[in-house]
Amino acid sequence: MGPGPNERGLSRAHILNSIDASLKRLGLDYVDLYQIHRYDPDTPIEETLQTLHEVVQAGKARYIGASSMYAWQFARMLHVSQVHGWARFVSMQNHYNLVYREEEREMLPLCHAEGVGIIPWSPLARGFLAGNRTRTEDTATMRAQTDDFAQSMYYRENDFAVVDQLKQVAAARGVSPAQVALAWVLAQPGVTAPIIGASRIEQLNELGTALSIKLSEDECRTLQALYQPHPVLGHS
Repeated sequence: MGPGPNERGLSRAHILNSIDASLKRLGLDYVDLYQIHRYDPDTPIEETLQTLHEVVQAGKARYIGASSMYAWQFARMLHVSQVHGWARFVSMQNHYNLVYREEEREMLPLCHAEGVGIIPWSPLARGFLAGNRTRTEDTATMRAQTDDFAQSMYYRENDFAVVDQLKQVAAARGVSPAQVALAWVLAQPGVTAPIIGASRIEQLNELGTALSIKLSEDECRTLQALYQPHPVLGHS
């Protein structure tokens, strides 16, 4: 990334320079999945898609994926790649969790219809679904106090109501809220590999056990019942 027009976005120059730089840093000949980050309104999508196709044809990436855009933008890119016979996106890395479910309106149905795998980012809502956030600032964690994005997205009263339900389901099972929140994401159709973050090995071990948690239909209904719509952030 840099300030120049060829140092950011989805231009041909930036894509080709970036894949070569990534492979050099990783010490690899190719990557299994190469994803674009967000939609670039300043670059023709034909330029982007043809370049990604060339990356696959050159053997530098086996598959390509996309991330963080509106469903209409993704649908347009899928259509253009199909028309030209170029490499097709196989994954969508999107914002999805128990307190941000707007992707269920258009993006998830699109991915299901097109056979695109879903790789949710922030499945724990930047830690909000760990169940240790509070409604009052004086008892908030340091991250909660400094995470402006999370504050703008997740800290409404109805979001805390969802967390209250999450805690109840977790307590009944004898597991943590984070484990249940991740198990819920994993249970959604098309989800392949939620992206988790951790600062300690214990957290990784804890979240890993979510793979073995199979929520019942009643539990899922409880977790989903109090959700209220949020502003759509397809570009964030």
